[in-house]
Amino acid sequence: MTTTFTEDELRRIRADFPILGRTVRDGRPLVYLDSGATAQHPRVVLDAEREFYLRHNAAVHRGAHQLAEEATGALEAARARIGAFVGAPASEIVFTRNGTEAINLIAYALSNACAPGALDGTDPGLAARMRIGPGDEIVVTEMEHHANLVPWQELARRTGAILRWVTFGPDGLIDLAQYDQVLSGRTRVVALTHVSNVLGTRNDVTAVAARAHAAGALVVADACQSVPHLPVDVGTLGADFVAFTGHKMLGPLGIGVLWGRYDLLAALPPYTTGGSMIETVRMEGSTFLPPPARFEAGTPPVAQAVGLAAACDYLDAVGMDKVAAHDRELMEHGLRVLAERPWTRVLGPLDAAQRAGALSFTVEGVHPHDVSQVLDDSGIAVRSGHHCAAPAHRKLAVTASTRASFSVYTTHDEIDAFAAALDRVPAIFGGSA
Repeated sequence: MTTTFTEDELRRIRADFPILGRTVRDGRPLVYLDSGATAQHPRVVLDAEREFYLRHNAAVHRGAHQLAEEATGALEAARARIGAFVGAPASEIVFTRNGTEAINLIAYALSNACAPGALDGTDPGLAARMRIGPGDEIVVTEMEHHANLVPWQELARRTGAILRWVTFGPDGLIDLAQYDQVLSGRTRVVALTHVSNVLGTRNDVTAVAARAHAAGALVVADACQSVPHLPVDVGTLGADFVAFTGHKMLGPLGIGVLWGRYDLLAALPPYTTGGSMIETVRMEGSTFLPPPARFEAGTPPVAQAVGLAAACDYLDAVGMDKVAAHDRELMEHGLRVLAERPWTRVLGPLDAAQRAGALSFTVEGVHPHDVSQVLDDSGIAVRSGHHCAAPAHRKLAVTASTRASFSVYTTHDEIDAFAAALDRVPAIFGGSA
C-alpha cells in the first residue's frame, strides 16, 4: 500500500491516463514500467495540444492577424509556465526538440564561441571562461547517458580540449573527493546527470557545482530523469545550464527545455541560424536577437509547448513533494521484491533515499532481452539494453540490464505483478528461484 496517495486518489490519477486502461498480449492488463524511457500522457495534456490545433494554430512571432497573436501568446505563456515549474523566468527558457538537443546546443555554442569575434563585447572574464581550446579540460561522469557524454567528447575533439571523468563505486555513488583531484584551472565545463537513468543515483549537483565554480568552470546538469520525479529549482540547484525533456514528465514528445543563466545565454553565440532568431539581416552579415529567441531558429514546437505547460499544471496540482514521496515508496517496494530474489542483482544504490525513478537489474545467467521478453509476455512493459549508457554498464562488468521505471501513476500492485512475472524467468531458463 502507498501512504502518499489513498487508493481512491491513485485510482483517480490513473483514470487521467487513457492508455493505462488498455490490454496487451492477448488481453493482459498493461503494466507500464517504462516511464524512464517515455511517460504516458494525461488527458489534460492531450486536450491542450488538440485545443491549440483546433482553435489557435498559426505561425508565431510573425503574423499580425488574430490567430498569430493567439498562437504567440500561447507559446510565451507556456514558456513562462514551464519556467515557473523549475523556478526560472521565461527569459531563461529555451525550447529544443528534446534534452539531447538542449545539451548539444550548449556544446556547439561553446565551440562557436572559439571563432574570431564571436564574443566581441562580452565581459573579458566571462569570455575567457567560454573559450575552450587545446589543453583545456571538460569533466563528466562515467554514469552519463550518451546525450551528456558524446556532445562533450565531440567538443573536446573540435577544440583540442581534454575529456576527463570521475567514476562511481559499486554502490552506484560518486565520491565527491574525486572532483578535488580532477578539477584544475584548465577545467572549462563540468557536466553531470542529476539522476542516473540506469543506476537511479541522485547526484549532489549543488556540491559539485560549488567545486566547479571555485575552479572557474561552467556546470551543465542533465535533469531529464530528475524533473519528472523530484522538485527541481534551477535557482538553487547550482548549475549554470539545466536540460530536461517533455516526454519523460507527462508532456508531449518532440519538445525539450534548456534553462541557462541569462548572462551566459546572452553571451553565447547561436547554435543554429535562420529565421525567427535574427535582429537584422544584410548581405554583408547578420545580427541576432537576445535569448531565448537567439537559440530558437525556425518554427518552434508551439503545440508541444502548450502540452508541456499543461503537464506542469498537472504535476503541480498533484504536488511535486507528493510525486517524490510516491516515487520513494515505489523504489522501496521495488528494491524489496528484488532483494527477495537472490538471483537478481540491482544496479545502483540499495537505499531508496539515494535514488529516483529507475530500477535496473540483471538476472544471473539470463540475458536482459530474454528477461524483458518474459515480462512482456505477461503484459509488463520494461526496457532492456544498455539504456544509452554503455560506459556505466561496462564499469559494472555487464553488457546490459533490465530496467523498471516509475511515474506518478505507478502502483504497488503493478510492482507485485512485475515480481510475479519475474519469477517465471528462472523456471524458463533453467535457474532456481
